[in-house]
Amino acid sequence: MDLDPAERLAVQQTLARYAFALDHGDLVTLAGVLTEDATWTVNIAGEVEQGPFVGRAAILDLVRDATEAQTDQRRHNLINMVFRRADADTAVVWAYLMLTSNAGGSATVIATGFYTFTQQRAEGEWRIAKVFVGLDNAA
Repeated sequence: MDLDPAERLAVQQTLARYAFALDHGDLVTLAGVLTEDATWTVNIAGEVEQGPFVGRAAILDLVRDATEAQTDQRRHNLINMVFRRADADTAVVWAYLMLTSNAGGSATVIATGFYTFTQQRAEGEWRIAKVFVGLDNAA
């Protein structure tokens, strides 16, 4: 691992901005953390695969449609982040996902799983180039 602590924090902050953008339907922030050619793939319980969605625009369309269809407030809790590989230009991070919802007036866990994020240095910032989501159950 060649990243100093400040760079590690910058990578983690990119992931935090990603999660907050999903939770708030903030497509401007989401666009800012993705590379132009980013890919996003989800696998649900090892049985159903969606994607890959290729390109920032396709991912933004996916998130827009999903957010508009939701009637609850969801929170993407990224925990136990582990740097699998990192150098000056690329970082691969694993993180667990605990997806919560406030439907019915109380917080409940609606899905668990993991992410594999590949980030690249682009325009002087860390940006997400590849997202893989492995859900343990359908959300």
